[in-house]
Amino acid sequence: MSNKVVVAGVGMIPFTKPGASDNYPTMGANAARAALADAGLDYALVEQAYAGYVFGDSTSGQAAIYGVGLTGIPVINVNNNGATGSTALFLARQAVESSSVECALALGFEQTAPDALKSAYFDRPGPMERFVKTMGHVQGTDNDAPRAAQFFGGAARAYLREYGILPDTLGRIAVKARQHAANNPFAVFRDPVTLDEVMASPMVFDPLTRLQCCPPTCGAAAAIVCSDAFARRHGLDPRVAILAQSMTTDRNSTFDEADMRKVVGLDMTRAAARQVYEKAGVDPVDIDVVELHDCFTANELLSYEGLGLTPEGTAERFIRDGENTYGGRVVTNPSGGLLSKGHPLGATGLAQCAELVWQLRGTAQQRQVEGARLALQHNLGLGGACVVTLYERLS
Repeated sequence: MSNKVVVAGVGMIPFTKPGASDNYPTMGANAARAALADAGLDYALVEQAYAGYVFGDSTSGQAAIYGVGLTGIPVINVNNNGATGSTALFLARQAVESSSVECALALGFEQTAPDALKSAYFDRPGPMERFVKTMGHVQGTDNDAPRAAQFFGGAARAYLREYGILPDTLGRIAVKARQHAANNPFAVFRDPVTLDEVMASPMVFDPLTRLQCCPPTCGAAAAIVCSDAFARRHGLDPRVAILAQSMTTDRNSTFDEADMRKVVGLDMTRAAARQVYEKAGVDPVDIDVVELHDCFTANELLSYEGLGLTPEGTAERFIRDGENTYGGRVVTNPSGGLLSKGHPLGATGLAQCAELVWQLRGTAQQRQVEGARLALQHNLGLGGACVVTLYERLS
């Protein structure tokens, strides 16, 4: 038998530019305490903790969680690139659902350097080596451009070649992200931008301009995951449940089909979404609000189709008709997404979780999606991992 899993508390600290944040143990502890306070739960009742981060030494999770308390519980450190936070959530949910524990903490944090993300080790094979080799075979490499932008810019080029969309379609995603972020006190970039400003910003890797690329930021977020029975027994809020969740990794298509869209995880997204919809018995047209992994505008466009929010080849019309925002079919990234909120790798997935829990509770204030009942989360990490989570508001 499996338990019904609820997210009883979430916490997040405002994301900041590198160099402006507290250190990672302080950020992590503050986010965990915020989630506990939101749940109204004593830390002594937490039975396991999963701590996610990408740039940090081993047992950094303990360093953060020890700031909350020293109760002797298992602390599992998690690293899955951009999908790290949602991987911690996946493990916490799995532990509760399987009855291994009744209550677990999922925590993500990142203290990021100001430069473009890069490997910390140069005396051994890199985990992205096969991806870089595949990219070189498909489109070549540019030593002057950030590697992540080459991956996702290449994916954008592949989509443009097949469907012939206008380049400013991608720019509209960035404009929408800033419009949403204006109402999010946790986001780094809250000032609106025009389409002209997005398209005129410096080119990073054609067709992606600087304002179409997420910035490296610092931050932390956390969630309290527990069984429905535990929540009710301790007087916690049981209204938001994880209805279905799936985690996928790469298949042969990533490397064998010479398609940059698949190199950056499109097939992982499709597979995870399909598994979630099948498990939950939900059609994507029923989704009210989505937090998806918009590390670049290109990936938001690809994810619309990968998640089944719009049929293949129709993402441009979906964007230009405003179906991705308030008043449209499904509100995507009401938080402002990674493009505006920032992308502290270990924290991103749990920040998405926090936003969707607030949406389903009806407490997202000016960002609130009216009547939100089903919420979808999509979190991607190159290398690779993809986690898709479906939340439901219970009556």
